[in-house]
Amino acid sequence: MIQSMTGYGKSVVAYKGKKINVEIKSLNSKQLDLTTRIAPLYREKDMEIRQLIAESVLRGKVEFCIWIEKDVATETAPINTALMQSYYDQLQAFAEQNQLQGIDWIQALVRMPDVLSKTEVEVLDDEEWATARQGICEAIQHLVDFRTQEGAALKKKFDEKLDNIEQLLTSIEPYEKARVEKIRTRIIDGLKQIPEAEYDKNRLEQELIYYIEKLDISEEKQRLTNHLRYFRETMADQPGQGKKLGFIAQEMGREINTTGSKSNQAEMQNIVVMMKDELEQIKEQVLNAL
Repeated sequence: MIQSMTGYGKSVVAYKGKKINVEIKSLNSKQLDLTTRIAPLYREKDMEIRQLIAESVLRGKVEFCIWIEKDVATETAPINTALMQSYYDQLQAFAEQNQLQGIDWIQALVRMPDVLSKTEVEVLDDEEWATARQGICEAIQHLVDFRTQEGAALKKKFDEKLDNIEQLLTSIEPYEKARVEKIRTRIIDGLKQIPEAEYDKNRLEQELIYYIEKLDISEEKQRLTNHLRYFRETMADQPGQGKKLGFIAQEMGREINTTGSKSNQAEMQNIVVMMKDELEQIKEQVLNAL
């Protein structure tokens, strides 16, 4: 089943007062074009994250983001009471020595260096990374599910257009058979308009056969039918066949164009134009197929 390259996935997992948010979205692109925004704590895992995405996403313009939300209690910087006491003792001694009064000690102390600063450095442990990795995998899976859903809509569209081309191809047959006699009649009538013209009827028949064979579209019809069938078979393959579908669509266009160049009858040419219109819609949508 084909997948679309358009998709979106998100997940939220919790770990010790943290909410780890993961978001990933993709659009169509000729290859994997990955952009990441990773919270500082997880940047050491950048290559592993990219590998996880590449294995499932395969192709597309992808934007990935992971960030952390912390509880207020966790985020609040603790008071360094030992340092605060040291500052107080020194300031109190200074105030007594200089006979200073009316000092707002709390306001003064909280402004002193490092009293309210967090000195510890966060280190990513295996347990937290396992939780974050789970969130990443969930977001990627949601993206894949979204792409699969969009792919089903693409397939429905392709099937509709392929059916239309098949029906149009069948509708050519009556005009194709009738034009042989029209060509013969037109040439013979043209010769009758020239009374003095002399011609060998056997040679004329041979030339007519040669001319009609040059306008024959049986091979083009057969190849186009084969391409239509191959397109359907390819859609049923594993995801990642978008480029292949594009190549098949190009071959379909080649056969339709050749059919048009050989169709010297207005009705047939009108049908060819309609086939081209259906094929152009296929080509536009193939660009979104993974």
